[in-house]
This record gives sequence, structure tokens and C-alpha cells, in this order.
Amino acid sequence: MVLIAEDDRDIRELVTRKLQTAGFRVIAVGDGLAALREARDNKPDIAVLDVMMPGLSGLQLTTALREDPVTEALPIILLTARSQEFDVEAGFSLGATDYIVKPFSPRQLVERIHAALATGIE
Repeated sequence: MVLIAEDDRDIRELVTRKLQTAGFRVIAVGDGLAALREARDNKPDIAVLDVMMPGLSGLQLTTALREDPVTEALPIILLTARSQEFDVEAGFSLGATDYIVKPFSPRQLVERIHAALATGIE
């Protein structure tokens, strides 16, 4: 199961459809607080988090997930328009598994999810 946290409804729906077509079960939410609840309640296999969203940012959410024993090993892909080197470094330093810059290829996202799940990288 893939948890998607993205506040832009169009992107959230696009990613959800693409992942479902690829065979994934998806939980999609529009803010960081809802994502934190879903991660704790449903224990997804991987999370794809927008960096800039209401409630908790993707960076704050990554920190919260890494601090919780239930979700500390959850692979996390940050999906964001923030492409500066320090943004990427910040994401990885907080525990992100991967970092994808918008605009992105939905096919590439599926490939990166498969790669993260196959290698078990955390």
C-alpha cells in the first residue's frame, strides 16, 4: 500500500490513478496531519510526500515518521518543486529514502517506488 500526501488535488489524483494502474493500493490525503494519522493507522509499505502542504510539511512529517517506532523504517519519497541542493540535502538528512522534483514523470515515480520497495532502502 502506498500513502500519498499531496495538497494539490490534480497531482494527488494523477498519482493515485497511475499507482492504481500499476497495481498498488493507495491511500491519498491532502495534508500532513491526515498523512501522519494514516501512516500510523494503516502502516503503508511506502509514503510519497509533498514537501509543502498544510498541517505538517513533508519535512516535518518525515521527522515525525522517523521518530515513531511504528513508522521509523517506512520508505519515504519526497515529491516537491523545491530543487535547490540544500532542499534535497535537508530531505535526505531528515531520513527521506528518495527525492523527486516536480514536474515529474508519473512513470518515473512508479519506477522509483518499485526500486525503494525492492531494495528495502530506508
